[in-house]
Amino acid sequence: MIGFLRGILADKGDGYIIIDVNGVGYYVNVPSNTSAYLKAEGEEVIVHTAMIVREDDVSLYGFSGKGELEAFRKLITVSGVGAKAGISIMSSFTLDQLRQAIAFEDAKALQKANGIGKKTAERIVLELKDKFAAPDGADPSMPQGSETAAPAGGRAEAVSALIALGYTRGEAMSALAGIQEKDLSVEEYIKKALKNLF
Repeated sequence: MIGFLRGILADKGDGYIIIDVNGVGYYVNVPSNTSAYLKAEGEEVIVHTAMIVREDDVSLYGFSGKGELEAFRKLITVSGVGAKAGISIMSSFTLDQLRQAIAFEDAKALQKANGIGKKTAERIVLELKDKFAAPDGADPSMPQGSETAAPAGGRAEAVSALIALGYTRGEAMSALAGIQEKDLSVEEYIKKALKNLF
């Protein structure tokens, strides 16, 4: 089992990178938004990896952090979600956006990932919602790991207002998660969230 790779980005293409580790080139399937994929050839990269072994194939899948790797591993436990679909989902969402979409049962948001239909999205939500739930007492509209959450009331009211405007709860949560300021009024949260939604 290969837990991680650190080396030089030797080449990259659609959905993969090749990492030169002491003269050995490792072909690693990666999401298009992972930091290693976004670097220039010749730069040092590090990816946390999952090795998928099938009858006729052994493949490596790489992610920028342990959180993304664990999310991928959870996704591929869902019936009908293979490694390719898992990578597609990880390419379409940040880790926080994925957590929020699943925790708030927003199957519609998951369908934005290439190749993910309604039934598959609903199955992902059904099977993983408990595993992606926000920690007890946490404000789910705040990014995970935020040290000083804004007063829950302001964000909560902004979520309600966005839902009233026709957005799903998951879309509202994702838009608010991208706002770093911690002491805004409800109106300011809504304005900034709407910018994130367009």
